[in-house]
Amino acid sequence: MKNSNPQNFETSLEELERIVRELERGDLPLEKSLELFEQGVKLSRACQERLNEAERRIEVLTRDSQGRATVSAFESEDESDEDLS
Repeated sequence: MKNSNPQNFETSLEELERIVRELERGDLPLEKSLELFEQGVKLSRACQERLNEAERRIEVLTRDSQGRATVSAFESEDESDEDLS
């Protein structure tokens, strides 16, 4: 991460993917590899925390009037497109 401003999930994920590609090439000096690995771990943790937060928000939004979590089938975009055909 080049700046200290929080990034959105998509930007963080793109940066993490870039880091992984660089590390997978295997042609970096050890110090640069360690620096990128450290950045990648931070980005991975930030992304995971954002996903956990989204999951908590969804759980709150899907509670019934007694506060119990309700479960409903997830309809993917592919399935909903097929229903329209």
